[in-house]
Amino acid sequence: MKIMERGQITIPKKFRERYGIRPGTELELFAREEGILIVKKDVNPGPFQEVFGILGKAGDSDLIVEEMRGR
Repeated sequence: MKIMERGQITIPKKFRERYGIRPGTELELFAREEGILIVKKDVNPGPFQEVFGILGKAGDSDLIVEEMRGR
């Protein structure tokens, strides 16, 4: 893959087809230590995506459930 003069790249057809990337699809770029991660932006997040990661760390949900149960 080659970076063009204006910083543009062409995503190969096999990847566009595999991941449903069409003209107008929004992509997000994330910096990672090993390079750049390109992710298809979810324009219609479901209820799970809206709260994913909200508790912060493993075990938090157990504490919340116990508090709700009054224990």
